[in-house]
Amino acid sequence: MYKILVVDDEDEIRNGMLNYFPWGDVGFDTVIGAKDGKEALNLLQEYKIDVILTDIKMPILDGIDLARELYEQKSKIKVIFLTGYRDFEFAQRAIEYGVKNYIVKPTKYNELIEIFTRVKEEMDSENCVKVKSIDYPTLVNTKNTGNFNSKIIDTIKEYTENHYSSVTLEDISKVVHMNFQYVSKYFKQKTGQNFSNYVIEVKMRKAAELISNFNYKTYEVSELMGYTNPKNFTRTFKSFYGKGPREYKNSQNLI
Repeated sequence: MYKILVVDDEDEIRNGMLNYFPWGDVGFDTVIGAKDGKEALNLLQEYKIDVILTDIKMPILDGIDLARELYEQKSKIKVIFLTGYRDFEFAQRAIEYGVKNYIVKPTKYNELIEIFTRVKEEMDSENCVKVKSIDYPTLVNTKNTGNFNSKIIDTIKEYTENHYSSVTLEDISKVVHMNFQYVSKYFKQKTGQNFSNYVIEVKMRKAAELISNFNYKTYEVSELMGYTNPKNFTRTFKSFYGKGPREYKNSQNLI
């Protein structure tokens, strides 16, 4: 198993890559994050890193400078750039620093799987590790495609459960590395449920829990669920449970 360092000054992107991508499935057992190239270089003093996935544009020390520094140190660490379309030509200049892999934002889940599987196989070959070769078509066949789809859906649901009051499709798209316009269609295709309806379901379950077990007032629960208008919350709650918050609480107390 190899170790990877994710370098990006955008907390949401960095944390999404660290926490929601199945690194273990593609051969990486340790994932560390850094907010810029300088912090990355400091972490390299503490950890043995095999691969660095880095954004190009960052404060203090950007991705190009980080790659150049590693090249001058004759480091064997493989560097992969995470870049926007506008920076692609700029990123190509780093070929002289040994950077051969580019991932263009917005990243695609299967693209990440393909690239890091290939990088892992390259390192296996270089290290003369005798392992069964796994190619990308095998990794995403029948059975495995279903596994990856399940993990993506689980990731979406987990993130929604933890951020139900303010979650948006844009947030989800960054977490699972999909175009936000596609996320909604993907979720509906795999679950049979609209994402917006799933968010409402999560909010109403959380709201019912608060109403049943705690002495929250309706407007307080409404705010916690992310509603700016208590009337809209009450209307949605009644539509979901068939009774308003107060009636629901009274019925629960009778059980």
